[in-house]
Amino acid sequence: QAQVVESGGGLVQAGGSLRLSCAASARPFGEYAMAWFRQAPGKEREFVAAFRWRGAGTFYAESVKGRFTISRDNDKPTVFLQMNSLKPEDTATYSCAAGYPAGPTRLRLTSEYIYWGQGTQVTVSS
Repeated sequence: QAQVVESGGGLVQAGGSLRLSCAASARPFGEYAMAWFRQAPGKEREFVAAFRWRGAGTFYAESVKGRFTISRDNDKPTVFLQMNSLKPEDTATYSCAAGYPAGPTRLRLTSEYIYWGQGTQVTVSS
């Protein structure tokens, strides 16, 4: 069973930045991808960003495009989420996931990911 471990959450003022890290022990081959999802209190979990190993493709939710950047470590299955210009509505528990989604159109679906981390809290104060 692969493990996924996140780090880097915290409290920041609106307009500030945070960087999340996620390390997975899953083996990156084929359609391997790692993604960030978030869930705010009383809301459903939503897709934030994904990195697809094949083609080094990046994918973002519209709400974070231009503010968040997902990148990977070239030597190991680790991704980073650089979050800039944070807003209070970005407050949520951020969870990292790893798996083998069946193509780019399925990267945003939680059901496509096998391994999940425990989550890290991000709180943005106004």
